[in-house]
Amino acid sequence: MDHSFVFSIFVIFTGAAILATIALYTHQSLLVAYILLGLILGPSCLKLVPNLGLARGIGDIGIIFLLFLVGLDLTPQEFYRSLRKTAIVTLVFSALFTTIGFAVGYLFSFTLLESLLIGASLIFSSTIIGLKLLPTLALHHKPIGETMISVLLLQDLLAIGMLLFVHGAHMTGSKLADLGLTLITFPSLLAFAFVVQRYFISKLFIRFDRVQEYLFLVALGWCLGLAELSRALGLSAEIGAFLAGVSIAEGPIAVFIADNLKPLRDFCLIMFFFAIGASFDLHYLPMVFIPALLLAGLVLLIKPWLFQVLLQMSGEKKYIAREVGVRLGQASEFSLLIAYLAAETTPALIGDKANYLIQAVTILTFVGSSYWVVLRYPTPLALNEKMRVD
Repeated sequence: MDHSFVFSIFVIFTGAAILATIALYTHQSLLVAYILLGLILGPSCLKLVPNLGLARGIGDIGIIFLLFLVGLDLTPQEFYRSLRKTAIVTLVFSALFTTIGFAVGYLFSFTLLESLLIGASLIFSSTIIGLKLLPTLALHHKPIGETMISVLLLQDLLAIGMLLFVHGAHMTGSKLADLGLTLITFPSLLAFAFVVQRYFISKLFIRFDRVQEYLFLVALGWCLGLAELSRALGLSAEIGAFLAGVSIAEGPIAVFIADNLKPLRDFCLIMFFFAIGASFDLHYLPMVFIPALLLAGLVLLIKPWLFQVLLQMSGEKKYIAREVGVRLGQASEFSLLIAYLAAETTPALIGDKANYLIQAVTILTFVGSSYWVVLRYPTPLALNEKMRVD
């Protein structure tokens, strides 16, 4: 076995454990610890993990699993309830905040497309931070949890739409033809997923439902297989994984698969966020520092307020609207993913400077939002012992 591989894994996960411990003591998001670790150990600083191909490869699998789990949570009933409850709020908020982000990007001389992508990528809130800092009781039994989940589900669908746009933007030929191809390919893949699930996958699940290891293997094979098929059809692996999850979301073993896949997903996501930090070129920091501070401030201040106003206008109680706004007042892991994929697949769509700006804003809002939540509301990491609720 390649000793450099073993050493890289050792350094990454030992460092992650140390920084995660510090993050927990300081009531900070673990995602920040993983990104900071990448910055410290990567090419910009200590160069202990100079080969980022390993981390990026495993991290890409983590994103595939993340989208698969998002799909598993999206049963038709859950989607319909979310659509009824917060569709207008989420769509209006997305339009307004995209406009704000676009204006700031254009003010700092980014291109029209870059400014649009900057604004659109910052509309999303972090599912991981939002739900990790929400007490379990509130997650399952209180209106705050229901409202947050409704908004996050709809944002996830918007993120899928943006991923479709990003992956379609690098196609050659007529743009209308490319759009038409995407509009045909996506529903065709969705139909294929449901047909195979109904007449093949579900029968295997029912036939061998007592062999848990087999169920796990079939679910992994289905996720990765549809991801590769999606990539072969000109979409992205992430979109295929999402459709794989949606297709079995109503099945009897969806909860089992989701619970058993999370540790593997977390392993891969640590590598993804490490790679994000390690890929951050500190030479760009002076160029993006001022716009990053401005955008991060707007996200932390305007996002909660805008959510509060729109939720109250939709009939939500003031205290619920205010708390949901604060808990959703950050950028998202999807912001990082969209910037990362745009830079990797479509360099003409977004330059390095805009890519690093989105990354910097996301990291800053992760830090600021986490502290704001733990200072004001009950969370598993609350600074006040009386507010620390599991």
